[in-house]
Amino acid sequence: MSELRIRALVGIEEVVAGTNLADVILDALTLSSDALVDGDVLVVTSKIVSKAEGRVVDFDGSPEARDSLIESESRRILRRRGPLRITETHHGFVNANAGIDHSNTAEGTAVLLPKDPDRSARRLRADLRRALDVDVGVVITDTFGRTWRNGVVDVALGVAGLRPILDLRGTPDGNGRILEVTEVAIVDEIAAAANLVLGKAARTPVAIISGLNPDYFGPGSVGEDVVRSPTGDLFR
Repeated sequence: MSELRIRALVGIEEVVAGTNLADVILDALTLSSDALVDGDVLVVTSKIVSKAEGRVVDFDGSPEARDSLIESESRRILRRRGPLRITETHHGFVNANAGIDHSNTAEGTAVLLPKDPDRSARRLRADLRRALDVDVGVVITDTFGRTWRNGVVDVALGVAGLRPILDLRGTPDGNGRILEVTEVAIVDEIAAAANLVLGKAARTPVAIISGLNPDYFGPGSVGEDVVRSPTGDLFR
């Protein structure tokens, strides 16, 4: 029987520029008597990664400041409607307002997405491995809207130690038919599942997932494997 265990890691202290995320996570693990073991996946919200990496900027809330900030964080603006901008960030992510966040941050500031979430995930994974001698996956997440569907979900911005895509093309389904186009975004499914225990106001920005299929582990990157290139996108 397949089974997953997903739990929020409590006791994460406030993160500011220069905070070592591995140290904060290690302290929380000790306080909560929790543990990481080989094959676990650590899911970390991008906001604390951004804060630790100094990606917090002054923001006075004015439309002019908002538009300037969105422009600076975007490769291009795809659509405009009122204050909303659908943007393509410098990472290649297509999202609302370049992922700039004004929640859970000090008054007069805004939080930008990490510069390179894949690199951030690799660094955190390496730090935890040195400290604990464990082989875990790391997924960095953020909340995105979805084309043609209401509501937001968490998706992966960066990954380390996990294969982002499960490619089922060329394999048979339950009836023996060969699948031709099926690619499963494992890292996005992990991100969405973890958010069920994290919530938006609980101040628990880290989750641990245990029980994932060992076949999901391996090399990969969100930027290279998950983000669809414009040449393969019918709407850009």
